[in-house]
Amino acid sequence: MDPNSLKALQGAAGGGSGPYTGDIAITHFSSPHVSVYPWSSGFGTKYADPSTVPTGFGKMAAFSPDGADLAVAHSYSPYVSAYPWSSGFGTKYANPSTLPTSQGRGVAFSPDGADIAVVHSSSPYVSVYPWSSGFGTKYADPSTLPASTGYGVAFSPDGADLAVAHSTTPRISVYPWSSGFGTKYSNPSTLPVNGGLGVAFSPDGADIAVAHESNPWISIYPWSSGFGTKYSDPSSLPSGGGFTPAFSPDGADFAVAHDSSPYISVYPWSSGFGTKYTNPSSLPPGACYSAAFSPDGADLVVCGYDSPYVTAYPWSSGFGTKYADPSTTPPARSRGITFSPA
Repeated sequence: MDPNSLKALQGAAGGGSGPYTGDIAITHFSSPHVSVYPWSSGFGTKYADPSTVPTGFGKMAAFSPDGADLAVAHSYSPYVSAYPWSSGFGTKYANPSTLPTSQGRGVAFSPDGADIAVVHSSSPYVSVYPWSSGFGTKYADPSTLPASTGYGVAFSPDGADLAVAHSTTPRISVYPWSSGFGTKYSNPSTLPVNGGLGVAFSPDGADIAVAHESNPWISIYPWSSGFGTKYSDPSSLPSGGGFTPAFSPDGADFAVAHDSSPYISVYPWSSGFGTKYTNPSSLPPGACYSAAFSPDGADLVVCGYDSPYVTAYPWSSGFGTKYADPSTTPPARSRGITFSPA
């Protein structure tokens, strides 16, 4: 889920304006590396590909909070590509003057849309730029870098903090953010277990979730300008490596995609895990890398390793009957999902 549109998502969740109608972007490992569809309780006809496609595997994508731009982190130089968006791709923006140093693995806009962060495989592992219909001059690196390859990045809903999930200990690094990095917050007293693969703040900013490579696969902490004591693990754990965590727009549910059946686990959330919801009657076909709730919270979409590479369900405190697959499916295993803001 795009964690940087949470303000818009919260408004949509309580707005009473009817079902969400917008767009959904899926990143994948074969050209054109990103596919975007209209969304209205199901997939519409895929939009035309951008005239300049991202170079290499599409890892993650993010819409800007106003929905006017779409950024894709990908595996080959320039490692991040951004486009104007208005029910279709505009001409790709110029590359940043200082590129990320290696393959882009995650991307996020700040909640006010003024900054864009990219995590990548080589030092400094995170690069952040001012954003105003294009990349500005890269901000100075943090004085204490993330420890290794960045896999996930998220701004807090108020924009005051920036979190990076990374592959080696402490596996999560969080910094105050105000047009630049502040001093890294202290590590949590109980670290995530093994590589950090994804991170998300709850919509109210009171909690932070880290998906990781080893049991219990997901760790969630209270957040208030620093980590609180880790919440107890869920009684029914995800069944494998946790990839991208997602809170529902109202904060009442929490989902994590993972690499073993049933491939998606969802729990009620209220300062702790409730009893895991029943698995969907039609499971995703294989390992899932990402999960995203629609901005109104009425749908849940996962993507992953096996055809049709994306699977979508109605959501209302449980899974509904799987939606029809898109008529033009992504062409290869899919890594990331983002909805445009409502």
